[in-house]
Amino acid sequence: MKRSQNDRDAAANRQRSPRARTHFDRNVYLMLMYTLGKGLQLSIAAISINLYAYSLGYRSDFIGLLAGMPSLGGVIAGVPIGMLADRWGRKPLLLFSAFFTPLTLFAVAFSTNAAPLLLASLLNGLLASAYWVTNLPMLTESTVGEERVRALALNSFLLLGLGALGSSIGGAVPEIVGYFLHLPPRSVEPMRAAVIAAGVVAALPAFPLLWLREPRRTDALALDHQIVEEEYVESPAPSQPLTPAQLNRTPAADTTPRPATKKSRQHGLVALFVRLLVPDVLFTLGESSVVGLLQIYFVLRFGLQPGTLGIILTVAGVCGGATALIAPRIVRRFGKLRIVITMPLLSIPVVLTIGFAPFLGLAIVAEFVRNILRGIFDPSYTTFTMEQAPPSHRATLTGFYGVTWGAGYSVGAALAGTLQAHVSLSAPFALGAACLAGAATMLYVFFGRARRSI
Repeated sequence: MKRSQNDRDAAANRQRSPRARTHFDRNVYLMLMYTLGKGLQLSIAAISINLYAYSLGYRSDFIGLLAGMPSLGGVIAGVPIGMLADRWGRKPLLLFSAFFTPLTLFAVAFSTNAAPLLLASLLNGLLASAYWVTNLPMLTESTVGEERVRALALNSFLLLGLGALGSSIGGAVPEIVGYFLHLPPRSVEPMRAAVIAAGVVAALPAFPLLWLREPRRTDALALDHQIVEEEYVESPAPSQPLTPAQLNRTPAADTTPRPATKKSRQHGLVALFVRLLVPDVLFTLGESSVVGLLQIYFVLRFGLQPGTLGIILTVAGVCGGATALIAPRIVRRFGKLRIVITMPLLSIPVVLTIGFAPFLGLAIVAEFVRNILRGIFDPSYTTFTMEQAPPSHRATLTGFYGVTWGAGYSVGAALAGTLQAHVSLSAPFALGAACLAGAATMLYVFFGRARRSI
């Protein structure tokens, strides 16, 4: 479909205006507010649910399976929800997720048997997938030009940085409840209170989402790069008659752009999705092998209490989130593709240091560094992937990312639990390092040979 000149001029003026460089659309502010709440909820749940299951007497292999249930929900629901988001819009699915996710967390808090715990966690993942599928397309479609990287960097900062403050909340709640109930912080009732706190925090930022506007899914990237789909320019008529010499020349090959067929576009889209998603499976598998049972690792290896562990994870997360704010400058300096290939490679020795550190201080420093590298990687990676897909397929792509993330995370967390229970506490970190190396190699093979920088 052709765009009018007025639409192009409006987009160009928006990119050039000072206001566009300093202010975001209302949708962006509402989404960032919800992302902050989501980050707090996730970090509270990450520290509390695993330790709650541990307080109930479950071993690492079951806890690894439990930790993978939400991501398994993403595997099941990611693509269907992505397709529905492209068809029905982002807002309805996001609201449904925001208002029902807290109920699943309350269900986890009041479950003690294995089957209800697993089912509640799975439902939590099914609902959460609507957020993961709609968040990035909503931010992408509500921004233009360089402000897109800034918006996604702020999104990472709030999700990983300020959201990490939830680790302190998740660690402090059982300490406080245990004090008043005269119970150890790692016993059942204090840890249940921490899971309930995650549900309460998840409910609070849901109401402002009622003021979201469904974004117009114009191709902002096409406006940025002056690429218009199925728009062709006819060759102008010659201003002067051709000379006999020109008429006698051998006709050149016809290089006029021809519209791609529907079948070729579909094949190209499938090939693009494969090149983007296969490395993501390995990356997520490596990431989940490290973070899936990181709380249990620190508790079993170094004997930490929830309060102390919460402070450590909070500081690490804030370091990573703060680093995300400078990601746009680093991207401008080195290019997105170079960043998304280099950061996993730099993370390999850091991950191994965490898993094989002989004393707590070294493991803590390595965890801080890991979060810093992730803070640079996340906004660069999300911007890179979103800019590869046409706007009409971004939510679908994000849905497939939900599948790869869910599959990688559920398998990685389950493997981490099995390795912790039957091999050693350090074995999951070796697996994570190998997967990160494989993901970076694939990204280079699929994209780096064609373009050294994006």
